[in-house]
Amino acid sequence: MRIVMGEAVMRRNWTRHQLVGLVGWLAITFVAAAVGSVASADAPTFYAQLSKPDWAPPASVFGPVWTLLYLLMGIAAWLVWRERSARGVDGALSLFLIQLAANALWSWLFFSWRQGAFALVDILLLLLLIAGTAASFWRINRLASALLLPYLAWVAFASVLTGVVWQRNPGLL
Repeated sequence: MRIVMGEAVMRRNWTRHQLVGLVGWLAITFVAAAVGSVASADAPTFYAQLSKPDWAPPASVFGPVWTLLYLLMGIAAWLVWRERSARGVDGALSLFLIQLAANALWSWLFFSWRQGAFALVDILLLLLLIAGTAASFWRINRLASALLLPYLAWVAFASVLTGVVWQRNPGLL
């Protein structure tokens, strides 16, 4: 009986630890989102002023898409974090944090500082960082890597959009 009770306590502690880890990685990810959103406070108004291609999504699309992407990113990081004994976890999670910083920086460059060229350089770097993060996650947890693929696709699209919008708005960016 004592062994069964001990196993139940260990299982409960393990579950609690996993839940704290999940909440922690989601918090880290959404803090990066919040840092970027501070710079994007005036984004809908600014975005409306820009000359955009016909295929550019309306401003109302960005919030829901990014919310889903940040959720998937946080879960992906947590899945890798759970594999702490695997080789390369620290490097993979460090790369994840670096790409989060590049992600948040883009909003500042584009919306607050209106530096189109630097925003384009940043988003292209971000694209490479996401690809590298997904590759490093693949070696540790394939589901975690797969969860980053929608993010990679969206940022690839956003990279093209950033370049086109920057070129079409030399006076604003």
